[in-house]
Amino acid sequence: MKKIPKPLADAAITVFFLLLCFVLCLLIQNAFGAYTLIPAIFILGSFLTSLITEGYIWGILSALSGVLLFDFAFELPYFQLNFTVADNLVSALIMIVIAFATCTLTTKLKKQEAEKAESEKEKMRADLLRAVSHDLRTPLTTIYGASSALLDENSGLAPQQKEKMLLGIREDAQWLTRMVENLLSITKLDGTNVRLFKTSTVLDEFLDTALIHFHKRYPCQEVSVDLPEEFISIQMDALLIEQVLINILENAVCHAKGMTMLSLKVFTIHGRVVFEIADDGCGIEKERLKHIFKGYYNTETLPSDCRRSNAGIGLCVCSAIIRAHGGTIEAENTKNGGAVFRFQLDTEEEIHEQQI
Repeated sequence: MKKIPKPLADAAITVFFLLLCFVLCLLIQNAFGAYTLIPAIFILGSFLTSLITEGYIWGILSALSGVLLFDFAFELPYFQLNFTVADNLVSALIMIVIAFATCTLTTKLKKQEAEKAESEKEKMRADLLRAVSHDLRTPLTTIYGASSALLDENSGLAPQQKEKMLLGIREDAQWLTRMVENLLSITKLDGTNVRLFKTSTVLDEFLDTALIHFHKRYPCQEVSVDLPEEFISIQMDALLIEQVLINILENAVCHAKGMTMLSLKVFTIHGRVVFEIADDGCGIEKERLKHIFKGYYNTETLPSDCRRSNAGIGLCVCSAIIRAHGGTIEAENTKNGGAVFRFQLDTEEEIHEQQI
């Protein structure tokens, strides 16, 4: 379903409140004969219009239209515009002034809200930089130290030691690559006009590719897979959704202490495809569970093997990617121990029905 353009929506809101005020005034006039309340109702309609719509134009138009309706239908002589009467002219001026003041106030409030949102976004970026500074510095130091030792002809390293150091350099470089991919994903998804490169993606082929990439990083970690029998196609940015899946699986490998089972279950419900990643590890702390997709935790408090997983950043990226696709994502602890991450996306058939 196509989104209604903002100017058209604001115009519809303005017309709605004008008609609502007009009907209410007619009811009050016929039922109670309370003419003094009529200007206040039109002022209220103008205020609500200014509060909901953007800018000054719709609030001012609402005020002017309210003045004309009030003078035409509720002031003597009826069904004529007559601003020569002092009362009519004063009422009109009061309504316009109040409307303009309301528009000014609401515009300032909206501007302050936008500035506050931008400030929070900047704070999030600063928190992100602080959170990753330690993680970036550690592998870079390791790479520098190992490469310096390998270049030193007098180091006296055995071939096995050199091979181990080269493997360490490669692992650190791979980790840095994933970290940069996550940071670039946050930058890409941080704007208001997110552009996703969606293509029709067959579920089975997508999962095969994602699990191959995951097993290259964690060859010893088995993943139990449960897929639906029916053919499923999804309109999505396959690279970004693959990143979501791998980040969540990585999170389980690193943080689910005592885990003996890691499973991936995919099923459909109400025209949506649900990805469910579950483990039987230690679960997630209640306090962290509340903010698991929103912020970044202090990586220095984690064990060294977990500190390098960049899971806090990955989960933030996961949330941004899924929301950009119009889906939902959640995490919870299971009754028998462990945690489950669940995200939903529209199938291609569901998107087609919505467009129709």
